[in-house]
This record gives sequence, structure tokens and C-alpha cells, in this order.
Amino acid sequence: MNSFSLYGLRLLVLLFSHSLLLACLSTGPAFAGESSLILHTLVEEALLRNPDIQAARRRWEASQAIIPQVQSLPDPNLLLGFQNLPMLERVEGPVYGFSQKFPFPGKLGLKGEVAARQADRIEQEYLATQLNVVARLKRHYWDLHFIHKGIEIVEKNKLLLMQFEKTANARYSVGKTAQQDVFRAQVELSRVLDRLAVLEQQKESLHAALNRILNRPPIGPLGTPEDIHLTPLPQDLPELARRAEAFSPILLASAKSVAQGEESVSLARKEYFPDFNLSALGIQNERIDAIGYQIMLGIQIPLFYQTKQREGVNQAVADLSRAREDLTATRQDLLFQVKDAFERAQRATRLVKIVGDAIIPQATLALQSAQAGYSVNKVDFLTLLNNLLTLQENELELHGEMVEHEKAVARLEELTGGPLTASAAPPPKKESQSLPHSHSGSPRDTSQTDRP
Repeated sequence: MNSFSLYGLRLLVLLFSHSLLLACLSTGPAFAGESSLILHTLVEEALLRNPDIQAARRRWEASQAIIPQVQSLPDPNLLLGFQNLPMLERVEGPVYGFSQKFPFPGKLGLKGEVAARQADRIEQEYLATQLNVVARLKRHYWDLHFIHKGIEIVEKNKLLLMQFEKTANARYSVGKTAQQDVFRAQVELSRVLDRLAVLEQQKESLHAALNRILNRPPIGPLGTPEDIHLTPLPQDLPELARRAEAFSPILLASAKSVAQGEESVSLARKEYFPDFNLSALGIQNERIDAIGYQIMLGIQIPLFYQTKQREGVNQAVADLSRAREDLTATRQDLLFQVKDAFERAQRATRLVKIVGDAIIPQATLALQSAQAGYSVNKVDFLTLLNNLLTLQENELELHGEMVEHEKAVARLEELTGGPLTASAAPPPKKESQSLPHSHSGSPRDTSQTDRP
């Protein structure tokens, strides 16, 4: 058996192995690309079924239930006892009554405000979780689109390579070309099979990632993503930055932390004021069959204010300063990410136009010219092969940049609080959501921590 027959046998073995790999990776009776995978349907399903979103919603609901609890008075105490007083007129009989603690006026209201600001922050975190899950879903969706397009392009080039191999074999049999052309075609066919195997593995991994977001079984089948239509950016960078500052749940959650810190400082200062305890007792004297009563008012004196109440204020002021610095850092990071995503989208738009309108048509003409030249022995096989591979990489680059554009748009939607189109803009705010400006304050400022 000559060396050419050995290479032909190896090629048949590789083709057979590739067929077996495709059969093993398939999870359903039919090829997953037969059905269409609609993006907006997946988004709706994720919003309803994603466990991260549901957990964030439950945390928000739990935080809302805290507000009426902290605004309520402490539970009263029921008092039961027996008295036996050795006096001139002996007093003997049961004692019964109750006692109730009353915080200083304003404390319960401030506790409710602190809990309400915390609930507002958790609500924004819930909205941020929704946006993050949708953005991750879109990124995986568009990556899956690229994998499907990559498989389609590589499969098409595999057929062309098989034709090239057949042509080279025919020319070699009549002595018009060297045997190395046949070998090079077989090597490239093997590389194509290797690339298809990698793409198939990446497709199955993306299927599992999408199913995880949708709360489906990881091995569940999926269809073929829709074709990409580049989403236009209706706003420029300054408008996107303003939109992010107004609607970004991440930034609003940080602002709510500042508001919660301000209420916590006010509550800590209220702790300087005493709480009260009112008790009422009924006393029955069985010896003379008479009933008396006793009313007492207790005052909780903040005697150790220097080590308790003052340090509590210092702690609240320090936490407020930290929240303001976190707000500044969050704002700066948000604006950076908006600019980065915007520039990525702009770059992808330019490259899609250059590659799609200029480079691919030119590469296609070059390949067609090389095919014609090779058939009449004016172009060598290496030039023909290089033109084919160049066209393949250009086509992959085109779809890759389209995917990068849509992923950048998805990132912008996550950062700015929702879809960028005017018809799907975030709803207007019910109240002013202007963010407080960050400023540093000394946590040991005596004007803030001295007793009122």
C-alpha cells in the first residue's frame, strides 16, 4: 500500500470519527438547529423561572416585612404575683397587672425609616439581578449564534476542501501537480474536523449555560438562534452616562445605602434620650376584702453614654462615610463601564461595515480567481488554500464582531437600567432619585457625637 493510500485511509477514519462525535453530542432525536430559538421568549422565561431572580425577589419581600415589625411597640409584660406584708394591718393577697415599654418619641419612626431605606436598597439589588440575568442570557445566546455560524462556515469550507482534495488527486494522477498538494489538502481537512469537534463541544457547553439560566435540565436540547440584526444605539455617550446615573439599579442601590446611613445616624443620636416603662398593678387585700392599685413610671437613664451611645453615633457616622465613598466608587466604575461598552459597540459597528462591505467581497473574488487559476495551472495549490482560509477567517471575524456588538449593547442595557430603545425606556421615577454627592466627614466630629 503506497503512502497516498495510507493518507486516504486516515482521512476516511477521521470522517467516520467526526460522524460518531456528532451523533454522541446530539441530545435529541433531531438536530438542535431544526427549531428556532427566539431571544425575547427566552428573556421572558428567564424572568419567570431563573432562581437567582426569584431569590432576590424573596429577599426584597422579606425586607418589606421588617418595616412594620421595627415600628411596633415592644410586647407588653403580664405581671402576676402574691404579696404578704407583715404590717399592723396585715396585707395579703394576689397582685396582677402589666408593664409596657415606650421608646422615646421618634425612635420607632426612625427605625422604620432605616428599614424602609434597606428595603429600597434590596429592591434595587433585585432589579439589578434581573438586568444581570438578562444580560448573561443575551451574551450566551449571541455566543451560541456565533458557534452555529462557525459550524456553518467550517462545514461549507470542508466541502470546498474535499473538492480541492479531489481536484489535486486528479491532477496528481496525471502528473500535473505534486503529491504534497494532496497531502496538504488532507491535512487541512483533518484540521477542519478538529475545529468542528471544538465548536460542537462549545455549543453543548453554551446549551448547558443557557439551560442553567432558564432553570431547565442541563442536557435539555435547544434550537438555532435567530440571525443578528445590529441594534442601533439611539443615544450618544453623554446621554447614556446620564441615563446610567438616573436608572442604574446598582448605582441607586448604593445611593439607598447612603440614605440608610443618614437615617441610622439620626437613630443613633436618638439613643441619647431615655426610654420609658409604664406598669400598672392591681392589688387585692383578702384580709379586708379590698382592691387597690399601683401605677409606676420607669425611666431608662443613658448613664454610660460615653461608651455606648456616643460610640454608637461614631459607628453610624463611619458607616455613612463608607457608604458615601462606596457611592463615589460605584459611580466612577459605572461610567467607565458605560464608556467601555459604548466604544466596543462603536468599534464593532465600524469593523462589521469594513469586513462585510470590503474585505469579504475582495476575499471572495480572490478565492474565485485562485480556483480558476489553479484549474489551468496558473496558481499553485498553496495560494488557493490560503485564499480559502483567509475567506473563512474573514467570515468568522464578521460574525464575531456582530456578536460583540450585540453583547456590548446587552451590557449597556444592564448598566443603564433597561432596553435602549425609546419605546422600552425605563419608566419615569415616582420621586426624585438624585444621588447625593460624596463628601467625607470625620467620624469623630464632636459636633456630631456630643450629647444633644
